[in-house]
Amino acid sequence: MLNLTTLAPHPLHDVVTTRQLETVLAAGLPPHALMRRAGLAAARLALAIAPHARTIWVACGPGNNGGDGLEAAMHLQQWGKTPIVTWLGSPDSAPADARASFERARSAGVQFADTPPPDCDLCIDALLGIGATRPVQGAMAEWIARINTLSSPVLAIDLPSGLNANTGASDGPCVQASFSLSLLTLKPGLFTAQGRDMAGQLWFDDLANNSLASAAPRATLIGAPAPVERLHASHKGSYGDVAVIGGAPGMTGAALLAASAALHQGAGRVFVGLLDGGSLGVDPGQPELMFRPVEALDPAHLTIVCGCGGGDAIAAQLPRIFSTSPRVVIDADAINSVANDAQLEKLLQARQHRGRQTVLTPHPLEAARLLGSAAAQVQHDRLAAAEQLAQRFGCTVVLKGSGTVIAAPGQLTAINPTGNARLATAGTGDVLAGMIGARLANGQGAFQAACEAVWLHGSAADTWPANQSLTASALARNCRG
Repeated sequence: MLNLTTLAPHPLHDVVTTRQLETVLAAGLPPHALMRRAGLAAARLALAIAPHARTIWVACGPGNNGGDGLEAAMHLQQWGKTPIVTWLGSPDSAPADARASFERARSAGVQFADTPPPDCDLCIDALLGIGATRPVQGAMAEWIARINTLSSPVLAIDLPSGLNANTGASDGPCVQASFSLSLLTLKPGLFTAQGRDMAGQLWFDDLANNSLASAAPRATLIGAPAPVERLHASHKGSYGDVAVIGGAPGMTGAALLAASAALHQGAGRVFVGLLDGGSLGVDPGQPELMFRPVEALDPAHLTIVCGCGGGDAIAAQLPRIFSTSPRVVIDADAINSVANDAQLEKLLQARQHRGRQTVLTPHPLEAARLLGSAAAQVQHDRLAAAEQLAQRFGCTVVLKGSGTVIAAPGQLTAINPTGNARLATAGTGDVLAGMIGARLANGQGAFQAACEAVWLHGSAADTWPANQSLTASALARNCRG
């Protein structure tokens, strides 16, 4: 059993592949063996989570997830605990494995009840698992509502009931777990959309699944990037030039944040082309930044970060940037300009055929504008939305949000495990754009640059001192690669 951290990469498998693996693994084992492994793993984790718990409510659904809960209850009873099982199934209609676990639990003396206990020291959610295909209703919905009022810890077996294992979306009631034990595979939905909020602390047990390494994953979880080592015999020209073009009147701060991030992420030189008529010639706080008229910047020899605070003024700059720059990060108002201009869209699409590196960094609403949909639709299946954008524009797409998704043609889609709600403050997106630009300028490919910058950006928030406010300017100075 593994306690998931943000450091190591992991393959993520969808429901179809998980069920296929389950069938293959079960075929090589004695009957009921797989459910026994799952129930034992859940019981062991329950004991570790709440070693002094006495009364444990085990809420079981009618299917095999409920069977896992029944099996766990049997072990807890044998270990001297007092599990109280509420079961939405019956011996007559339950799947064979769940029926066997019911008989084992009953023989062990487990107490069954028609309604949840008035109080408990721990709750085990074994209602639904990966079987969520429609909004939960009836008694199951009532039990989920009851679970979500508990002050005691909640352990979800496989994933919180009501959460879509593939997308992390929830169309109805969903268990708010303190801990989740993902079994056999890790599912994408645990790491994006509502998944990270609902799953709590994640644990994983592959149930001794030897076929996992050969199964095609749906996505991958990003791990920590390797430290960047700089050769002693190098110079500023070795690490590339970044130009940030943005900062329309009243929005210069966004461009300066992106430039600061590029500077602190290791770009050799950072130029700033403001679209407010040249209000700044130097930033006293960061004199390393070099301000130039936008017309004096030659995109053909620069990595361009465009759109940060660009307003409507950025649109006029994009044809030249898209046509000539070898490496471009497209953020904020530049994204909105593309969504509103079919010609810009064609220029963007043409970059792929000329071997240009391009990273598009929308938040859900900006992604929806590009797709001609609504933000809610994007959030309903974040992986599919990012992949659709990547194929349409032929570039790397960073769909920001809880569990940022990175997609690109020919690449396995990635989900970022780092970051938290402290990033929900003005300017942090500009910082990310600058970080990606610096890594592009250093010579990384677009997909790698995006994955590494996103991980570092989120990790900085995760390790931020609890007694210090996270501001975008401080974040730009403290993201270390």
